[in-house]
Amino acid sequence: MLINCVAYQEGKKLSDIPIEDISDYLDKPDCFVWVALRDATAEEMAKMQEEFNLHELAVEDAARGRQRPKVEEYGDCLFAVVHTVDIEGDGLTSGEVAIFAGPNYVLSVRRDSQQGFLGVRARAEREPHLLQMGSAFVLYALMDAVVDRYFPVVDMLESELETIEDRIFTHGAQRQNVERLYQLKRKGLTLRHAVMPLLDAVGHFTNGRVPKLVEGTQDYFRDVQDHLIRIASRLDAVRDTIATAIQVNLSMVSIDESEVNKRLASWAAIFAVFTAFAGVWGMNFKYMPELNWKWGYPMALAIMVGVCGYLYRLFKKSGWL
Repeated sequence: MLINCVAYQEGKKLSDIPIEDISDYLDKPDCFVWVALRDATAEEMAKMQEEFNLHELAVEDAARGRQRPKVEEYGDCLFAVVHTVDIEGDGLTSGEVAIFAGPNYVLSVRRDSQQGFLGVRARAEREPHLLQMGSAFVLYALMDAVVDRYFPVVDMLESELETIEDRIFTHGAQRQNVERLYQLKRKGLTLRHAVMPLLDAVGHFTNGRVPKLVEGTQDYFRDVQDHLIRIASRLDAVRDTIATAIQVNLSMVSIDESEVNKRLASWAAIFAVFTAFAGVWGMNFKYMPELNWKWGYPMALAIMVGVCGYLYRLFKKSGWL
């Protein structure tokens, strides 16, 4: 679906144009065309390939989707794939934005994401001195908008982790804590899969041989790289804390099991006394000294209760009961 198709000249908006007129504006000096598509069909992608002379492999990746975040060069065209990560209820949903940037055009194809980029276009149009840089600045603006949306996700992960940490020593909550920690770990991996490959890809704009299209705009892409480094660092901290929290939670489970085993062992020892005395006095020998004694039965019970009471007090004092 076509979102918009706009022509710009010297950093200023000329007009919204139909797709059929794109080639006319591409021939004008200091002019570039910015097209935005959402969930593009095969026919729309074929039309864009024809208008902008896009490489067939890049078009195939954009049409198929499910690509790893990356930046590739096809002649004078840069093809970038970035993943969007949106908060939806208690979970995360990921989408994808494929961006084609050439000397006089920018084409963005958004898939599986509810968040648009109208704000990015409005921001660029408010800064004509930056938009005058052409398609390189638009490429930066789109990537920067996607990366900035990662920060609320990281904030949510950290907040949820703090909530779980507050409950980690709550008795009886260990199973629920482990489940929530593993869910949180999966969310962190979703964001990490979007951030880490993109961090490596953006590095091509700031280090080594810089693509000709982005010459003069490296400082802007360095800012995107800095944001990605900060997010990656926070994700590493969240991942390490989750691992530690899981270990602490498992230790708490072991401690609880140890306490239960102590109680069971203590009661088993107490009842073993009853079993031992009952076994001795329950033997049916004819000549047992207590059989004909008037106080034999009460004395036997008193001894058993006394010994068991002593053991109970001993275990209680040692903290086993």
